[in-house]
Amino acid sequence: MNEQANKLTSSQVEDYLRSHPEFFHQHLDLLEHMSIPHPSGNAISLISKQLEIFRSRHHDMENQLTELIDIARDNDTSLNRMHILTLALLDATTLEAAVANLEVVLSEYFLIDFVAVRIINYLDTASALGLSVAEAKLFIEPGSKELEPFANELASSQPKCGRPTITQAKVLFGDSAFEVKSCAIIPMDFTELEGILAIGSREEGRFHYDMGNLFLNQMRQIIGTRLITLLQQS
Repeated sequence: MNEQANKLTSSQVEDYLRSHPEFFHQHLDLLEHMSIPHPSGNAISLISKQLEIFRSRHHDMENQLTELIDIARDNDTSLNRMHILTLALLDATTLEAAVANLEVVLSEYFLIDFVAVRIINYLDTASALGLSVAEAKLFIEPGSKELEPFANELASSQPKCGRPTITQAKVLFGDSAFEVKSCAIIPMDFTELEGILAIGSREEGRFHYDMGNLFLNQMRQIIGTRLITLLQQS
């Protein structure tokens, strides 16, 4: 009875080792005689198992570090592109030039296939006289039926990514509507400006429903701010 009472249980051994992690520092010879099961069915020493665990953790940490480096590199690239876009817009002195510069930068640096800008505003005869044909096409009157397909996007005030409806694509991209397989429809809802910015791609998954909106919102702010200034000057 006494021997049974004094016998250590596996739980007690486990608790002791957890409370004394330095135990094996003083009994290194025990490590050479201990073995634990391996998924392959063969027994391996505790040291080998520890090395295996360390290698696995090291591999996981390497993967995490690589992922963080990739994210940082992508962010640097995006910031550089935004900088180029800002300079191109600042260089423009008219709405027509701003949209032309926008199309060039988005095509060459962002690899965007289609760009559309639509400003929601009344365009009276007096105003139209001071605008080029290309600039006049940028405007849609507030009550226009062309805005009906964008009611949800304009109400949400948030970019929407995915495949546009045929009606949306025709309003935004005209004759190229059927080439657009995915796009981002970005409402511009500033105090001095209301409109739609759209960027499209021939790739099905280029703009997908669950992609982030950070850079799309930054793009909207940069473009919208410059368009407001040019509108006030015209």
